[in-house]
Amino acid sequence: MRPPADVEKTSAALLLVFTGLALLWANLPFSATYGEFWDTSIDLQVAGWELEMTFHDFVNDALMAFFFFTVGLEVKREFTVGELTDRSRAVVPVAAALAGLLVPAAIFLLLNPSGENAAVWGAVISTDTAFLVGALAVAGPRFPGRLRVFLLTLAVVDDIGALAAIAVFYTATLELLPLLAAIVLLVLVALVRFLPTGRGPAYAVLSVLAWGATYASGVHATLAGVAIALMIPVFTPRRPHVERTEELARAFRQSPTPEYAAATARSLKESISVNERLQGTYAPYVSFLVLPLFALANAGVRLDGPTLAAAAQSRLTWGIVAALVIGKTVGITGATALMRITGAGALAPGLTLARIGGGAALCGIGFTISLFIVDLAAEDELLQAEARVGVLGASATAFALGWAWFRVVDRVQPPSMVGRLLVRDFDPARDHFRGNPQAPLQLVEYGDFECPFCSRATGSIDELLEYFGPRLVYVWRHLPLTRVHPHAQEAARASEAADRQGAFREYGRLLFRHQDHLETDDLITYAEELGLDVDRFRDDLQSGAVANRVADDALDAEFMDLSSTPTFFVGSKRHLGPYDAPALIRALEGRPGGASVRRGP
Repeated sequence: MRPPADVEKTSAALLLVFTGLALLWANLPFSATYGEFWDTSIDLQVAGWELEMTFHDFVNDALMAFFFFTVGLEVKREFTVGELTDRSRAVVPVAAALAGLLVPAAIFLLLNPSGENAAVWGAVISTDTAFLVGALAVAGPRFPGRLRVFLLTLAVVDDIGALAAIAVFYTATLELLPLLAAIVLLVLVALVRFLPTGRGPAYAVLSVLAWGATYASGVHATLAGVAIALMIPVFTPRRPHVERTEELARAFRQSPTPEYAAATARSLKESISVNERLQGTYAPYVSFLVLPLFALANAGVRLDGPTLAAAAQSRLTWGIVAALVIGKTVGITGATALMRITGAGALAPGLTLARIGGGAALCGIGFTISLFIVDLAAEDELLQAEARVGVLGASATAFALGWAWFRVVDRVQPPSMVGRLLVRDFDPARDHFRGNPQAPLQLVEYGDFECPFCSRATGSIDELLEYFGPRLVYVWRHLPLTRVHPHAQEAARASEAADRQGAFREYGRLLFRHQDHLETDDLITYAEELGLDVDRFRDDLQSGAVANRVADDALDAEFMDLSSTPTFFVGSKRHLGPYDAPALIRALEGRPGGASVRRGP
């Protein structure tokens, strides 16, 4: 459950501000206090067990465990109910992500093949997701919806690669007994889901103990956050829980007692998976507290003459810059092009290699995990400083390159051209259509089941199909305008759930007929009226596949800058003007006042 784009943008801005504060603190006359503060010792003793760490260790080993915990929750969700459940949707960004891990590492090792420098190779493989989404919002193209989905899918795989590198290559020593204890505790975390009550406290206590055992084992303690997250269940809302919540809410409305209120709240909470509840709980703290503190603790590089001079001549610094800026851009773009050329994968409508290239350039912003690995890989303070200068320089360069790249792309394809042409051809195997799929005439509608104008347009469509007969195919695609039609999104999903039982057209007519009654109970009632398998309908209504199917059409519309329904395309060209039957007939026939016709799907 990713936060909204504006939250991600704010988080990236806050990260940038604290990076600036760290640099100022480390370079002002009282710069010595920066190191002194973060080297301050914290001692914790419980019975015979003692924990000693500095403020810097506390941020990097303890607080950052929450960051990796939220990363692990997101990875688990994406592979279970999110974008990565559909392998065909994920194959191109996954391949691009793997190339974005391997090519930068190869470039870095080519420039730093041996010695202490070589150990820092892990710092160049990771993309900072928080900065990436913020940079895309600031420097990206108009209508970045498809590109954003592509890059976020890529970022999940990127995170997995970075976490695996930390676990395998940056664990110095292992203590067997604490490691076994950590494994046992993780098993207990996985079993908490079966407790009838008290799961929250059990998760909290076992997670703290698992972190402590991991810390004592020598494995970097932040990886405990990932491991714990992978043990926590994730699922779409389950029908029995939803029904139970509805019953309790009805009982509370009839008898508003504290007992019913507590039972309703508890049932409502349990209808959402622990994974998504924890993401919603911890993500704001990670975005607005943990990551800014991490930047403050790790970005304080002294940029005095000697440091900059050393960095300017350092193969380590330039290796990091080249690997992140060139390696990410070439690796991600090249892998995407290769997948297209070989036919192993295809890009979504509106996604071009030009857009992928700009996104790949922004992926060179490697900040959080890059700085994190620098701290693990290099012990010498001068090497750490040179590496951090490289990470900061690469991130700034990658942002500038991405910004320039997208400005060039926008100049080559002016925004004024957006929305004039259909971005995705008619596909009989995928699209909802009426008429002859081989017809020479084609009419595509982007519509909304709660839109009264779309409902009225159905009469025009019937007339057109009768008038043209086998010469016309009519195609319906979803554009739920949720700002003005609050039930449109769920109605669109319900129509797709009905389609899985072969009743899309019949169900759609019921939705148009009852536009003032599109609550969840109403949608289920319409399924019952059509004799559908209601249990299967309920499950499909909540499924990720159905949600993705509706989102596909909506992202097409976003890329074409469609903002009203119904919007028609005659052939491949957008129809402007009236959409009554006579006007559409003139457009389809290419008569004056109409749009030209594309022959064949």
